[in-house]
Amino acid sequence: MQNNRNYFIAIALSVLIVLGWQFLYMNPRIEAQRKAQEAQKAQQQSEQTQAPAAGGQPAPQTSGAAPTGQAAATATREEALAKAPRIAIDTEALSGSVNLAGARLDDLKLKGYHETVDKSSPIITLFSPADTKDGYFTELGYIGSDQTGAVPGPSTVWTAPDGAKLTDKSPVTLTYTNDKGLTFARTISVDDRYMFTVTDKVTNSGSTSASISSYGRVTRYNKPTTPSVYVLHEGFIGVIGDGLVESKYSAVEEEAVTPAKSTGGWLGISDKYWAATIVPPQKSAYEARFSHFTDGQPRYQADYKEDAVTVAPGQSIELKNLVFAGAKEVPVIDGYEASYQIPRFDRLIDWGWFYFITKPMFKLMDFFFRYFGNFGVAILLTTIVVKGLFFPLASKQYASMANMKRVQPKMEELKAKFGDDRMGLQQAMMQLYKEEKINPIAGCWPIALQIPVFFALYKVIYITIEMRHAPFFGWIQDLSAPDPTTIVNLFGLLPFEAPALLHLGVWPLIMGVTMFVQMRMNPTPPDPTQAMIFNWMPLVFTFMLASFPAGLVIYWAWNNTLSVIQQGVIMRRHGVKIELFDNLKGLFRRKPAPSK
Repeated sequence: MQNNRNYFIAIALSVLIVLGWQFLYMNPRIEAQRKAQEAQKAQQQSEQTQAPAAGGQPAPQTSGAAPTGQAAATATREEALAKAPRIAIDTEALSGSVNLAGARLDDLKLKGYHETVDKSSPIITLFSPADTKDGYFTELGYIGSDQTGAVPGPSTVWTAPDGAKLTDKSPVTLTYTNDKGLTFARTISVDDRYMFTVTDKVTNSGSTSASISSYGRVTRYNKPTTPSVYVLHEGFIGVIGDGLVESKYSAVEEEAVTPAKSTGGWLGISDKYWAATIVPPQKSAYEARFSHFTDGQPRYQADYKEDAVTVAPGQSIELKNLVFAGAKEVPVIDGYEASYQIPRFDRLIDWGWFYFITKPMFKLMDFFFRYFGNFGVAILLTTIVVKGLFFPLASKQYASMANMKRVQPKMEELKAKFGDDRMGLQQAMMQLYKEEKINPIAGCWPIALQIPVFFALYKVIYITIEMRHAPFFGWIQDLSAPDPTTIVNLFGLLPFEAPALLHLGVWPLIMGVTMFVQMRMNPTPPDPTQAMIFNWMPLVFTFMLASFPAGLVIYWAWNNTLSVIQQGVIMRRHGVKIELFDNLKGLFRRKPAPSK
């Protein structure tokens, strides 16, 4: 058994991965789906029973944090868009409008992304007005006092120039003047991707000083329709001060998150592929909050309130906020971090615990993609590079296995010599290892070290929007989704859908075959239980991986193929017999009938 020790350690580690996947991903996913359905029903009942609040919009508060209250959603998206005057938004990446009531960014669609792989499907809607059931918006305003008069808030109607249109080449300037002589001029600009720059100039034409506090909020009324998973953060996120703060929706439903007063950073709400964040003025102190409100329309809100500033008579001040609203494209996010000096903005993408592996791996895959134009090919080439980096360790692993096989006859002699004397047998084997310069655990480290790489690759395929709807060849049109084919209906030849439990695509089958061949490179264990594991493990993994993203299954199948080639070369180099063909023949060889 000594020659198979490392192999069974590998099997045990692999089983742990699969079991972890089942308990940490599949089971929570099913439970989350059930809870999401129940919550949706409860919300629909709540919407039917709650009456709209008077006025339909909350009034700005004079103290505390950002405005909160909101009437229950009663309008369709089209009806809501027609209620207030708007300025159109039209860029290469975005379409929508700015609501002049509150100067809200509450109508935004992403031109480059569709809801499904079908290019004729609707484009992604990110923001919707507040009085719809899917309300989602960002808003910047002010909190004043009786001395300042009415300051811009949720219900303030700004004035815009006739025919104004916001594009990446033409900013717009909105104005509002109150009865105390305060004039607010808001200039909104947007680049060719997803970053809005909002610059407010506040001028005091009155006779007394005015003290005002700015606020910003990202508010949404719904949660993602897909259940959350353990390996991905969706919900509230921000770098507040020097610390990264992440909070799930469920956690904020129980208790609001209120970090200490800070300077610098950003905050918002992040989905798997999309996000909305606000970057406050970086040199002013502010209080941030992640919260869930149940008054009126239930909603989730990430907001901040800046310390008050005083505008003296005849003077003016200028405040600048950045608003990111769009797709979490890696080069774009990294570019914003560098160009705007936004601290740790790249953490808007959930690179995970193995950040130092995950992000470089994506960079490598993206490098290959730019040359070959196919992320599936990039995965294959990245696998070759990873195998190359681990080649010295893998060589030691396979060399150790080869040496163990080489001394197998001597080990059998020792077993016959010592019989039931386990202590003596162990000491003799250790002496044999020493004489032959064999380290029996040398093959374990490469397996352990490659597990973080596997998870890092899984994260890259699962979380990066570049993998979303990225095709490979043939029937794989989305590397981030499971293989859509299944053997149950003969891969689409029969006109019916297979049950999810029996869904088994072509690529999982290919992966299972490569794993089977890899396992047959080693002798069949003499122990019946271990031999049974040896025989059934490829089949178990084939069904387990059927629900994994196709890109990861392709990686695993290709990695197995490279491992078989690598192991064969190393075993030949050490003069050790390759067991593959004998093992395959043994599967079809009839066993002799037991003697009577």
